[in-house]
Amino acid sequence: MSGSITLRVLAPDKNVFDGTADEVILPSTTGQIGILPGHISLLTAIDVGVLRVRADGGWNSIALMGGFAEVDSDEVTVLVNNAELGSSIDGAAAETEFQAASTAVAGMEGQPASPEKVKALQQMNMARARMQASKTAD
Repeated sequence: MSGSITLRVLAPDKNVFDGTADEVILPSTTGQIGILPGHISLLTAIDVGVLRVRADGGWNSIALMGGFAEVDSDEVTVLVNNAELGSSIDGAAAETEFQAASTAVAGMEGQPASPEKVKALQQMNMARARMQASKTAD
């Protein structure tokens, strides 16, 4: 299938990505969704995770911190709370953050649900997304 997709990834304070792509993989709350040119219109919730973009024969990654994505006429607009290009993430620092967050979550194992536990899990998921995005950047 020929053609390309226009992809825009917008966070409240910045335009994270604005360009064309051959394929986009979104981390929706119900699983990964692959978008190719000619995809049907779609509105989906975005989870904390990694958006992957294939353009010019290579893959790039963007860590997303939750939001929504709309697909319409070969245009994909992703509105998120925060996002970071994988190429701009320090992989070693992200891995250290993930290990620290995982340790904090493990220390709360067996404890009842609490705001602190929810926050620790959220921090671990965000650190995991940043770590994965840093490793999958071309």
